[in-house]
Amino acid sequence: MLMNQNQASNSNNSPSVQEANDYVPYVPPASDVPKKEILKLNFSDPFIWLRKGWQDLLSFKSCTTFFGVCFFVMAVVLGIVFRNKPEYTMSIVSGCLLLGPFLALGLYEVSRRNELGLPKSFIQSTTCWRNHIRSMGMLVLVLIVLELLWGRASLVVFAVFFNTGMPSTTGVMEAIFNAQNLEFLLVYAMVGGVFAALVFAVSVVSIPMILDRDTDAISAAITSIQVVFVNLPVMLLWGALLTVLVAVALIPAGLGLIVIGPWLGYATWHAYRGSVKWLDKV
Repeated sequence: MLMNQNQASNSNNSPSVQEANDYVPYVPPASDVPKKEILKLNFSDPFIWLRKGWQDLLSFKSCTTFFGVCFFVMAVVLGIVFRNKPEYTMSIVSGCLLLGPFLALGLYEVSRRNELGLPKSFIQSTTCWRNHIRSMGMLVLVLIVLELLWGRASLVVFAVFFNTGMPSTTGVMEAIFNAQNLEFLLVYAMVGGVFAALVFAVSVVSIPMILDRDTDAISAAITSIQVVFVNLPVMLLWGALLTVLVAVALIPAGLGLIVIGPWLGYATWHAYRGSVKWLDKV
């Protein structure tokens, strides 16, 4: 009798097999998942981003000068290595590629604070990367891999067209600017263009997105690629503007980077904000 009572008690307290099979774990509603919209851009938008970036540049001159000098020093070191030890150029480029995005985060932080009406903080702008080190590290790793593949592909192109051995630094410059090497120039430009497009597509809005949303590197890179493909003509214009302005900055011994480097950093934040709209309340 006692056994029957215990069995009855257990049967009342334990779920039946059918109830166990009917159990469904809690899944947050889809509305809780942050949603984004890739905005359609106009050809005037890149110039708006530059205008807003210039306003940010003027709003915090001490921070702008600091980051500008950092970009200038990176360019000087790269130039010295290229002239004296060209075999180490790709290593220095990889180092700059590692440091550059973290410097850019500081510029994005200044623009973010301006946008939100928050007080400007030099310390915050130079240390904001600490909260996003994991995502930034992964994204930088992807960029470095692309850069190394780019360098390897460039070496293959040189090896194909210069079967007598790799040219010296002077030989490289003569080869690039020699009209007789038209086939080499076309192939070299095509290979470089492919990798430059990949780097641009992956990074155009991914780094400011990591700062803004603390998202993972893969999601940020995918969103960046989506922005490029949805607005390909406008993003090509944006890439061309970036290229021209960087080239102008390098002409006077790289001194233009002190101003143009931070300017483009601020503008990139506005490029992100102007091309990606978040639909949640955060």
